[in-house]
Amino acid sequence: MQTTTRHSYLATAMLFGAALIWGSSFIMMKQTVNSIPTNLLLAFRFLVGCLLLSAIFPKHLRKLSEARYWWQGALLGVLLFTAYNIQTAGVIRTTAGKNAFLTCVYCLFVPFFNWFLTKRKPDRYNLSAAVLCLVGIALVSLEGDLSVNTGDLLTLAGGVFWALHIICVGKFTQDGDPILYTIVQFGTAAILAMTLGFITETVPTTISATDLFSLFYLAVFATTIALLLQNLGQARTTPAAASIILSLEAVFGVLFSVLAGGEVLTLRLILGFAVIFVSVVISETKLSFFNKRKSTRPSYART
Repeated sequence: MQTTTRHSYLATAMLFGAALIWGSSFIMMKQTVNSIPTNLLLAFRFLVGCLLLSAIFPKHLRKLSEARYWWQGALLGVLLFTAYNIQTAGVIRTTAGKNAFLTCVYCLFVPFFNWFLTKRKPDRYNLSAAVLCLVGIALVSLEGDLSVNTGDLLTLAGGVFWALHIICVGKFTQDGDPILYTIVQFGTAAILAMTLGFITETVPTTISATDLFSLFYLAVFATTIALLLQNLGQARTTPAAASIILSLEAVFGVLFSVLAGGEVLTLRLILGFAVIFVSVVISETKLSFFNKRKSTRPSYART
């Protein structure tokens, strides 16, 4: 029991760390994509991550003789690249704070995708949370003329692939090597990003010192370290539990955006963020903390 609790705390700490790093990276990503094309930026991030982890953990590469790491790691890489590609395209067309919060709706997708894969039907908490989430998304995404920002829609689409990625990571890492899965998915995503980037984009001739720093931070921290923490953390917990912790990246994203002066919090945005966050909490905790409070109340019934 003590070992299980320790693993739970360790998983929470790892996932919390990943959420914090990702939350801090939204502003840098939004600034960097203005001067470096999306796919070339992602190619650099994934390539650095693959090479860095391969150099740090060379012994794990010996397990590549097992076929599952190739096809499962490749699947994770496709989902990772697609999610990052759509999310990065979205952040260009919306604010960093909105991009952060709308990305976190993957928490609500996870139970429904699990229903499709495992035939376990979502309960009333999942359904009520979905309705609340739609209300929150409307408050955050709808403009004054009731139109929807293209960046908001792209961000939501990216959330679908993040949900699929979380589910697959949770399934594969339960009895596999999280570090090796991280390396293979980075390699796959790097190949996809480089191929698409060199075909459709132009390599920038000059890069400023600020962009170089952002590239370093995004590649080393927001990609290599954060995704490794996610994979290691998910090996010790369930996808549903992991998604609620990872969703805190949205809270950190808005916090860092406000601190940097790039986001102006209006009452409508605050209300929308609050509704989305409440819906996530309901979906993933099922308000179990209220049940615990009731069970700890002393009973004064006659015996």
